[in-house]
Amino acid sequence: MTSPRIHIVGIGGAGMSGIARILVAQGATVSGTDAKDSRRLRALSVIGVDARVGHDAAMVQGVHTLIYSTAIPDSNPERVAARDLGIPEIGRAEALTMVMHGSRGVAVAGTHGKTTTTSMLTVALQHCGVDPSFAIGSEFNESGSNAHLGTGDLFVVEADESDGAFLALDAIAGIVTNVEPDHLDHWGSFDAIEQAFVAFSTGIRDRGGFVVICVDDHGGARLAHRAREAGVDVRTYGESHEADYRLEEATSGAQGWSFKVSHNGASLGSITLQVPGRHNALNALAAFATGVGLGFSTPDLRSGLASFSGTRRRFDFRGEVDGVRVFDDYAHHPTEIEATLRAARDVAGSGRVVVAFQAHHYYRTAMFVKEFGAALGLADDVVVLEVYAPGETPIPGASGHTMAAHVPLAADHVVFEPSWSAVAQHLVQRARPGDVVMTLGAGDIGMIAMEALELLRLREAS
Repeated sequence: MTSPRIHIVGIGGAGMSGIARILVAQGATVSGTDAKDSRRLRALSVIGVDARVGHDAAMVQGVHTLIYSTAIPDSNPERVAARDLGIPEIGRAEALTMVMHGSRGVAVAGTHGKTTTTSMLTVALQHCGVDPSFAIGSEFNESGSNAHLGTGDLFVVEADESDGAFLALDAIAGIVTNVEPDHLDHWGSFDAIEQAFVAFSTGIRDRGGFVVICVDDHGGARLAHRAREAGVDVRTYGESHEADYRLEEATSGAQGWSFKVSHNGASLGSITLQVPGRHNALNALAAFATGVGLGFSTPDLRSGLASFSGTRRRFDFRGEVDGVRVFDDYAHHPTEIEATLRAARDVAGSGRVVVAFQAHHYYRTAMFVKEFGAALGLADDVVVLEVYAPGETPIPGASGHTMAAHVPLAADHVVFEPSWSAVAQHLVQRARPGDVVMTLGAGDIGMIAMEALELLRLREAS
């Protein structure tokens, strides 16, 4: 029997490239296009995907199904050609449901922390002797991949709430790391977001599963209460005395945090992580509680979490030159930036923290411009770029210049720099041996981290 041919529009994205990998492993013939070249396209080509740069209607000839990412409009030439030819089109949520068919899904949701928590849970389960399938929003260090078709029946998936896709997943267990206002371009209001997380939880209830929720987060605590009222099997976690799984005696070390775990007052041992930040200790606790709920042993889960070394663009170490350590992180919401910079303080020790940040979307900038400024104030020196919002209509006041004005540091420690090419030089001029330099944002700002390293090499050689 001829394998189905599936074409993916927007194949270079984190989620879509993962779906492509799993489809290939399942025996499909896969092609795809993206607007620009990337390492993901090149990696997909290695495993037999016909991945090309640029959109071309001719690409859909002979295709059985077309999958499109959220960012691809109806007017895309490949989508138009598919409709003309009567080729079925499905979105990302339907595609994930398709590749997960027949598996026991474990969905990791929340406004922040999904990628790291999904990766931690996957590694922990692997240390328990199983081979889960996974689809994650970034590549994690242990495998270098963001997706894998395993031999076991578990499928761990990062469940994205940005467009409601997480409501379509057929999961028997779930994690909610937090519930905060975001993606209001889709949801319209925070009330709608909260209701969506309730629906996510009750869907898992209807399949006889359980949901692990962080009650240190205000939105998470509200969700746990509402979900329990709706008959959901909820297992809570956090430092709160109300949590079922409690993080206790947490301390930060040179590499990561160590903490003890208790469950309803009974000790379940200690975990020492290789990744920094209190937020990552909570992410690890979420993975641990979920692993216990799935029936795996606590020693194996602790060992797996201790071995986890991180994911790409999540406190991603890019190099050290002239005594300056350079990291890159995907943080693009004030809560994420605060958590990342507090972790950077742990890593920097007596050194300083020097940061470049580029906001993503005008609506998010308009909603949180003051909060962005306050969070960036946790650094010692800050370079703010202009907002990255391709194709969007500007909103008055939603600008990098306005954000920089809200950073509560002395004027000579904050700069608004609209020129991309000048940012790395700003960072290097401010960085001294012992400091930590970080690039933050959801776009391509990680490229500046590599430019800064090169300038540091030139400075060291001079």
